[in-house]
Amino acid sequence: MNDHRADEPRAGGSLYRIRFDAELLAIAAASLFVGAAVGLVSASFKFLLINADRFRDAFFLWAHAHAVVGFALAVVICAAAAASAAFLVRRFSPYASGSGIPHVENVLHGNAPPSPPGLILVKFFGGLLAIGSGLALGREGPSVQMGASIANISGEYFGLRWKLRRVLIASGAGAGLAAAFNAPVAGAIFVLEELVREFELHIAIAALGASATAIWVSQAILGPAAEFHVEELAFADPLTSPLYFLFGAFAGVAAVIYCRAILGALSFARKIDRFAPGLTAALVGAAIGAIGWFAPQLVGGGDAITQKLLWGAQSLPALGLVFCLRFALGPASYATGTPGGIFAPMMVLGAQLGMIFGEASKFAFSGLFIQPVAFAVVGMAAFFTAVVRAPLTGIALVTEMTSDATLLLPMLASCFCAMIAPTLAGEAPIYDSLRSLAVGVRRPVSEPAIDAAPARTERCET
Repeated sequence: MNDHRADEPRAGGSLYRIRFDAELLAIAAASLFVGAAVGLVSASFKFLLINADRFRDAFFLWAHAHAVVGFALAVVICAAAAASAAFLVRRFSPYASGSGIPHVENVLHGNAPPSPPGLILVKFFGGLLAIGSGLALGREGPSVQMGASIANISGEYFGLRWKLRRVLIASGAGAGLAAAFNAPVAGAIFVLEELVREFELHIAIAALGASATAIWVSQAILGPAAEFHVEELAFADPLTSPLYFLFGAFAGVAAVIYCRAILGALSFARKIDRFAPGLTAALVGAAIGAIGWFAPQLVGGGDAITQKLLWGAQSLPALGLVFCLRFALGPASYATGTPGGIFAPMMVLGAQLGMIFGEASKFAFSGLFIQPVAFAVVGMAAFFTAVVRAPLTGIALVTEMTSDATLLLPMLASCFCAMIAPTLAGEAPIYDSLRSLAVGVRRPVSEPAIDAAPARTERCET
């Protein structure tokens, strides 16, 4: 007797594979489209910020030549720009505050709805005002959140159910990071290590596709050059290995202080803005204007500071002074509630911390072959790792930004200890802490309702 059940599709049969492959091909194709769109927006954002930095430098040069009047104009204009950025966020899109990465993570974990399309405009122009005015904020946060928003809009346009749209949102966010730093591998790793915190096949494929196309489009606009130019470095002397372990612990302790400084600044700013909304942004903007009038090279995202550091050694007193100033400016700028991330400012601090440690080690152990610039490069990865607790992303990001792979082993050693120090201190990763500060985050979406589109209401989030 024939068994008709043999003709029925089994769970692992061909019909299931066809359906699975169709979904996979659909999300892969959509990720290429999203990556191209994110690359275009992120490259445009970066291009305008580069020119905003040039305009700001020229303005400060002019202002410095006009004594008291120039100083007053610098203070007023920077305060007005920062306050305007904060107003755009407060009035039109509260989710656009800060880096936006905590909001993207909450969306991916079902704890918040995707932001409406208007966030892209607020993040774009608010970020230009905030970062362009000299606040110590990075372009990567806005690029990540705009990428996620572009992906969500695309998913809705293509009619994707929520489960697939979530994959697209994650890939769009990673593409934003990739385009911001010209680092496609780091963008894909960031999605898996930080945003979703697990390996999902669909997300991995979509993240790779979106990051690749984002970089192609970005490089077509801005060129293929690495973010930082570093002198040719030799492989680290094995005898210096203990120093890299020690430096990692040192960076971990500094990261604990930095995380608490960010959270403390946010708490203090909320008390001020409760009585006078936007006052924090105006005050910090005014301070940036005053600093910029005296030392324009010390304000802004900080890429120029890092590049200058990587080109050669500086005196320890100067390094220490700049480090302390930027250490204070980062949390103060983030507390303004304007669009802007913390990656670029962290890179500045990590490089300075590494250079300080490297110069001190070279002086203390003159018999060893020590390259202070190598410690600066490793410092970027170690400090990032200690603050965010995403070592693979940090190592890949710095390696791609510098186009130098000779320091992978020292990075591993430093990041190892950089992870241990804040963990033993009980300090949560910064984005976990920022997510916990979110206001009005709803309860996680239940599994049966995962294909339903999340609510489109907008709530305020740090």
